[in-house]
Amino acid sequence: MARTDTRFRQSHNAMLDMLSAMAVGDGLPSEVQLAARLGVSRTVIRSVMQKLGSDGIITGSGRDKRMLRRPNTKDRLPLREDYIGRDELEARFLDWVLRFDVPAGTALNITQLARQFMVPPHALQEFLASLGQSGLIERRARGGWRLLGFTADYAVELSEFRQVLELNAIRVFAALPDDHPAWAALSAVRDEHLDLLHRIERDFHDFSRLDGRFHALVNSVVRNRFVAEFQKVISLIFHYHYQWDKTMERYRNEAAIREHLTIINALQARDGAEAEARARAHLATSKETLLSSMRGHHLA
Repeated sequence: MARTDTRFRQSHNAMLDMLSAMAVGDGLPSEVQLAARLGVSRTVIRSVMQKLGSDGIITGSGRDKRMLRRPNTKDRLPLREDYIGRDELEARFLDWVLRFDVPAGTALNITQLARQFMVPPHALQEFLASLGQSGLIERRARGGWRLLGFTADYAVELSEFRQVLELNAIRVFAALPDDHPAWAALSAVRDEHLDLLHRIERDFHDFSRLDGRFHALVNSVVRNRFVAEFQKVISLIFHYHYQWDKTMERYRNEAAIREHLTIINALQARDGAEAEARARAHLATSKETLLSSMRGHHLA
């Protein structure tokens, strides 16, 4: 974060603290007094005043500025140490989309979302640009972004594309040399599946993370930068769908564990054709589970 931006954000938050001790309708000190109190230039103070005015916290012009409403925690600007990383932004954004609280066609307010997700606006813009090819959002003709939403058609297309990517990964995995580190990782994941299977009665909620690790491992053997971006979206969506529909969750997760194990066993036997057949059946089940979850939300 540039030094001037840091000073602006610190001054903005300090001003909010000062306003919190005032009553609605109270007049503000002059720019000279505020600059002296906060230890910054009048230029910074003017920028802060403009921001507070656009947020509806203060009103008026010139020397006659008054507090219009009391500030709250959402009005504060994050400092650099408060910003979240790219992976956390990705998870929070998709969580926001996949909770179905935002209708399709919604225009995305960059300033508001940057504050909500605790990232600088330029970082959010870069993230949305990278996500544009996923089909969840699109760039508007006059600038900005629009949420296309998560629909039944999207779920079907996503599942079909997932099948193309993962069946290819299964074929690549089965052909790996015996000394490739992926085989040791696969054995470790198999042990995790067996462990969870033994305690499935009480810990069935743990499956969604294990599911993510298994599919991430399978896909990790394909080195393709374009595939990697889509895999992030796919894995997060299929992770979240486990949270949408709790019907028969314990039995559904146990069945998925057993399906994973059939794929793992076939891979460890170096039987590529059997591994591909088992993976195809498992992906078909996952697709139906996803659509069933959406029907529970009246989205399919």
